Amino acid sequence: MRRQYTVIVERHPETGWLVGEVVELEGCYTQAPGLPALERNIKEAIRAYLAGGEPDAPLPDFVGALKVEAGQ
Repeated sequence: MRRQYTVIVERHPETGWLVGEVVELEGCYTQAPGLPALERNIKEAIRAYLAGGEPDAPLPDFVGALKVEAGQ
């Protein structure tokens, strides 16, 4: 079954590489130097993750992301 997944993308502060994590699949993540490679890698990571079987629990719904400033 084809399904859409939400990928959070962050830039690693030391390497500058992009790190993508699939919100709906705990522990499913990869990295790449740019977005085109990251998209290819994340699709491969999802296929590898799902090769072990579909998750039993319902997948969470991505709501959004917040950037919050806090501190003293």
